[in-house]
Amino acid sequence: MELWQIALIVLAGIGAGGINAVVGSGTLITFPVLVAFGVPPVVSTMSNAVGLIPGNIASSFGYREELKGQWRRILGFVPASILGSLTGAYLLLHLPEDAFETIVPVLLVIALVMVVAQPALSRHLKSRAVRRAERAGREHVAASVGDKLSTGRYILVLLVVFLTAIYGGYFAAAQGIILIALLGLILPDDLQRLNGLKNVLVLVVNTVSASTYIIVGHDRINWIAVICIAIGSLIGGYFGARVGRRFSPVLLRTVIVILGLVAIWRILTL
Repeated sequence: MELWQIALIVLAGIGAGGINAVVGSGTLITFPVLVAFGVPPVVSTMSNAVGLIPGNIASSFGYREELKGQWRRILGFVPASILGSLTGAYLLLHLPEDAFETIVPVLLVIALVMVVAQPALSRHLKSRAVRRAERAGREHVAASVGDKLSTGRYILVLLVVFLTAIYGGYFAAAQGIILIALLGLILPDDLQRLNGLKNVLVLVVNTVSASTYIIVGHDRINWIAVICIAIGSLIGGYFGARVGRRFSPVLLRTVIVILGLVAIWRILTL
């Protein structure tokens, strides 16, 4: 890669790390950039998963206040994330590359729809949390999350985490938005606490899938891209968790949608 391409990938990593900390879907920035520079789609996905881990760690750490009181339920959800991620990684490594290039545009469309719908989903989740808080009291709501879920609801959460992890292990774009949207419909918790939970579960998914890629398909990873994205995502994840809420959501979503459309066009013209 030329120096200007490396610089752009680092910048894309910064943007992806920051967006992942706030809402998710940062892969929709780095993935199109790599594909536009001629990196094959499967290689781009694998390299993204490895490179974004430092940003995932930074964003999870940045939400440590929102994670207080959640660690017991997180440990209960982690096995589902691990199994789902391994399943998705297996599919990526064993399905034909042509299948990936056929499936990914569909997944990108789903991801972009979720990005566009995210404000409406957030408003809905907030209104649900407010209504629950008014009925039961804020302290009771916060204390009742996780350990006191009914068996049916807990199984439903595990299923959602597992299926989302399969998606994340196969193609990580917007898995955070999909996960937080689904969890928000099931768990009686506020959006920021759900965002902290989402960051940890996405970190687990990306770490497991990235480890699988490194062990099984290390020769198919673009390590220059990994280093660039890792540096950028670490910076973006740290500052995104601290100041990302001040960014213009409209601008972020516009950039994501434009880059996602570029990625769809680039894959369809391969």
